Amino acid sequence: MSTEKRIRRALLSVTDKTGLVELAQALAEFGVELVSTGGTARTLREAGLGVQDISDLTGFPEMLDGRVKTLHPRVHAGLLYIRGNQEHEVAVAAHGIQPIDMVVVNLYAFEKTAAQFLQPHGPAIGGPGQPGVTFAQLIENIDIGGPSMVRSAAKNFEDVAIVTRIADYAALIQELHSTRGCLSRETRWRLARQAFALTAAYDSAIANTLDMIPEPSAAPDAAALPATLRINFPLAQALRYGENPHQRAALYSDGSGLGVAGAAQLQGKELSFNNLVDLDACWELSAEFEQPAVVIVKHTNPCGAATGETILEAYRKALACDPVSAYGGVIGINRPVDAAAAEEIAKLFVEAIAAPSFTPEARERFAAKKNLRLVEVHAAPPRPVVKHISGGLLLQDADTGRVTESELKVATWRPPTAEELRSLLFAWRVAKHVKSNAIVYARDGQTVGVGAGQMSRVDAARFGAQKAVLPLQGTAAASDAFFPFPDGLEAVAAAGATAVIQPGGSVRDDEVVAAADRLGVAMVFTGIRHFRH
Repeated sequence: MSTEKRIRRALLSVTDKTGLVELAQALAEFGVELVSTGGTARTLREAGLGVQDISDLTGFPEMLDGRVKTLHPRVHAGLLYIRGNQEHEVAVAAHGIQPIDMVVVNLYAFEKTAAQFLQPHGPAIGGPGQPGVTFAQLIENIDIGGPSMVRSAAKNFEDVAIVTRIADYAALIQELHSTRGCLSRETRWRLARQAFALTAAYDSAIANTLDMIPEPSAAPDAAALPATLRINFPLAQALRYGENPHQRAALYSDGSGLGVAGAAQLQGKELSFNNLVDLDACWELSAEFEQPAVVIVKHTNPCGAATGETILEAYRKALACDPVSAYGGVIGINRPVDAAAAEEIAKLFVEAIAAPSFTPEARERFAAKKNLRLVEVHAAPPRPVVKHISGGLLLQDADTGRVTESELKVATWRPPTAEELRSLLFAWRVAKHVKSNAIVYARDGQTVGVGAGQMSRVDAARFGAQKAVLPLQGTAAASDAFFPFPDGLEAVAAAGATAVIQPGGSVRDDEVVAAADRLGVAMVFTGIRHFRH
């Protein structure tokens, strides 16, 4: 018995019309009767295709401003009844219900609407959306008929094909031509699995959004943590392996096309698990700065970071911090990469580069390095951070904390000079992206030494100094957390730092400040910590 099923009637109802006409034409070529709704039917008629309105199929008009179109037994019984089941055949025949063998549907763009509704400074519920949307518009973009058809068709995949992804149209057209209007069970099963994944993700998006709106009379709180953590990210790419060759791995994306997960790879070898982790680290740090900035990362820690008047200047300064560790690293750049910067970067062996764009001249220069991965990234909004622990998950807000000059508290008798202050604020932004315990030495928009991931803050201070190849005298030092004892501060001063920025808050702050005063070191407190585990 053949597992192929001929498609005789298809119901098409899509929000995104991309590729719709081509698919419908392929169906019509094999005599498939097309049934459709509203704007979809209009698009098909404009393309010269014969279409039956859904209201003619159901014998009932579309109503309630389109809320009720396909919610009818003639639709769902036509999808759900098991072909060849005598009881089912008798039931549908008694009511004049005809089978529907394919559904092509994509859903209202709820997630896009929710993103507008929840954006900062968006509307109050029920109010005008400037620049967002109203609560009523948000609710209206919850699709009901679409997911219902998706579930009915997917449940009866043995007899019905459910098509929810535009990316599948081309393969379906090819299969229809090769089988003269049929689809295989394998294809129907694959489509059904995709369909249930879609409805799960869609319902999760709705539930997660509504969790942020505690009361219809309250303003949305985009920072609220959900009562239930629902994560539905579709597979974007299978990776060769994980951190090590014996570990399986894959990339899952939110589908926004933003951030490193949504980046476009312009050239080079396939991105690895470790590449993606490092690219995210260097991209996030480069985005901290308003000026042109370059960050070189090795194993998620910056081995060089700098700002400059140009990307070329920033790159040269970043590389000078630790040129040995930079070999085989990953680079994040917060501006378009031009030919001058590309010419200089191409002299170093680099695994991957992330930037908003690359000029044609820069791409031409990099083209000679065929294995170099160029990744074009567009900034993504901050999202909560999820970490696995045995038996559960941890969720926290993204660390978006920043301090300005006016928020700093001078703790020592000597305030920092204007030059020291600029270096302190630069070092503080870098320290936020260095694994704890972290000490960062910097001068004039350039890292000079980075002590990362040490079990002791004193060791972090000493290790950062030992790694330095540039002069440390007169640098500013940032500590991601407070100094619990004066010894860490003394190690920083012994290395040559003349100014220090740290959160403060230790029970021995007075002893640490006294040590700084004795050594002539200016010290400021931020009141905010940047642990990074």
